[in-house]
Amino acid sequence: MPLELLGAFVLFAFVTSITPGPNNMMLLASGVNFGVRRTIPHMLGISIGFLLLVVAVGLGLHQLFERFPVTYTALRYAGGAYLLYLAWKIARSGAPEAKGEHSAKPMTFLQAAAFQWVNPKAWVMAIGAIATYLPANSWIGNVVLIATLFAVVNLPSVGVWTVLGSLLRRWLEDPLRLRLFNVGMAALLVASLYPLFTRT
Repeated sequence: MPLELLGAFVLFAFVTSITPGPNNMMLLASGVNFGVRRTIPHMLGISIGFLLLVVAVGLGLHQLFERFPVTYTALRYAGGAYLLYLAWKIARSGAPEAKGEHSAKPMTFLQAAAFQWVNPKAWVMAIGAIATYLPANSWIGNVVLIATLFAVVNLPSVGVWTVLGSLLRRWLEDPLRLRLFNVGMAALLVASLYPLFTRT
């Protein structure tokens, strides 16, 4: 891959990874509710799951969607339904010390990795990266390079949201503030679905 194309791709990966989206809203909420250490599996799951998604798209999965558009539509709506479920869980989260019915656990590595396959923003990022930055020569090698670079750039980018959430933790020790924060994060997660349901 030419150096100038590589630089442009890294910038694309950084901007798309650090801007708000379902993953980052969930990591912010997890940082607040569980802290950085307990959210690390969630962060790693996002980066590794996304790496696998980019490889799959690069090796031809996007062609399946072009040939059978209904499969992509079904995936979009399944992803939307799952995001609504996650928003509901975030809205009901209590403080990590809570032992009552509203206590929750952070997302696991496997859950976060699997979520990338139904995350609308992840699909847009993966297809955009492959369609825009993948050179025609050395196809498989460049797919692996792009996927690996994306994961390397993605991990610290999503980590910023977890750390930000952790820094807010002390201010949100008040149960009412924490409840309002979690409901707000859930609302933002639902709002992130707007393009999914308005795009044809």
